[in-house]
Amino acid sequence: MFAQLVALLGAVIVMFRRIQGTPQVQAVGTAPAIPLAKPQGAMPTLKMPTAQGWARGQTPVAAPGLKVNAFASGLKHPRWINVLPNGDVLVAEALTVPGGIKSVFDYAMVSTMKRAAAAGTSPNRITLLRDTNRDGVAEVQQIFMEGLNQPFGMALLGETFYVGNTDALVAFPYTPGADRIAAPGRTLANFKPGGHWTRSILPSPDGTKLYIGVGSLSNIGDNGMEAEKGRAAIYEFDVATGSSRIFAGGLRNPVGLAWEPTTGVLWTVVNERDGLGDETPPDYLTSVRDGGFYGWPYCYWGQTVDDRVPQDKALVATAIRPDYALGGHTASLGLCWLPAGTLPGFPDGMVIGQHGSWNRSTLAGYRVAFVPFENGRPAGPVRVILSGFLAPDEKASYGRPVGVTIGPDGSLLVADDVGDAIWRVTGA
Repeated sequence: MFAQLVALLGAVIVMFRRIQGTPQVQAVGTAPAIPLAKPQGAMPTLKMPTAQGWARGQTPVAAPGLKVNAFASGLKHPRWINVLPNGDVLVAEALTVPGGIKSVFDYAMVSTMKRAAAAGTSPNRITLLRDTNRDGVAEVQQIFMEGLNQPFGMALLGETFYVGNTDALVAFPYTPGADRIAAPGRTLANFKPGGHWTRSILPSPDGTKLYIGVGSLSNIGDNGMEAEKGRAAIYEFDVATGSSRIFAGGLRNPVGLAWEPTTGVLWTVVNERDGLGDETPPDYLTSVRDGGFYGWPYCYWGQTVDDRVPQDKALVATAIRPDYALGGHTASLGLCWLPAGTLPGFPDGMVIGQHGSWNRSTLAGYRVAFVPFENGRPAGPVRVILSGFLAPDEKASYGRPVGVTIGPDGSLLVADDVGDAIWRVTGA
């Protein structure tokens, strides 16, 4: 009942924002038109669809020339995907755990997230999927690991399997072809839990390093910067020495990580701050420089100052402008490199799982997007690979895409944490 009340109040706020005027064009591309900030104060726009799931036989809508089928269903909040050398597909199943409620707005947000199936009791497991007869559907679905702590990122190097729990990077012994890991793990690095809790993992091409995304605790350093120490960053972990360092900072919530193969440069997608308007600032896709600072919480899209935050002028002066805007509040989470020809009609580029917005008057995201690349850089407008995750009236979501990766058969796999499915995209 409280969630319904919040939804009604949210509708009133959305109506008020629309009367004030909202941007009609998304801030997308290398030179986006970003509206001036309009701080929303204690009553930010709150609009999130109710989680409905898919009806029998219903699927997302594939772009022309593509088709989609359910590779697996009946999962529990699947978030991230990892493909093993033998073709087994691993899926991390985890959920935001409500906590730290200090205000009526916090309670309202948690209630809304529960209605949207975005918070609750976390499954804390990794499930193994195996397509034994190569028909594009996983016949085997079984627990690979359990008893984890909000697992997300996964990586296999040699006979060591790495898991990004919300509070630690953990290593487990792995036997090639194993159906399950039951051995205890070794903690290699600790992270502060809570807030933006996902911990993605990407090995370096030579397997000597792991790169780990660690998001902020809050929106704009709400609890002070001491609470944010060691967060809003991408870490580099040295496999041989066990040492780690911050590779780049000022990244509010860097989730998906991917290598651009022609240049060898690391790229990430970042969820920007809330409470400044529908398109202000946009989430973004960017290359990541060693030692780079990307603005959070002091500024955004380069050196545009956020006046809500006590400033550090020296840091602002060093802030790097991101490479490609993805629209405001799209919750761009998943990221993988798509080689030309993987999907018919699609050149080289990055695939992005856009989980979908809550802090805007007209919802955005709720799709799998593609940014074409040329010579190691974004080169063209966003294209849509999968859509149809959101009801036309924006009141319900059938699914919400998160992790994306290339499957063992060369298809594109997409984790859907509201539809509880893994979707498989191929040529029609």
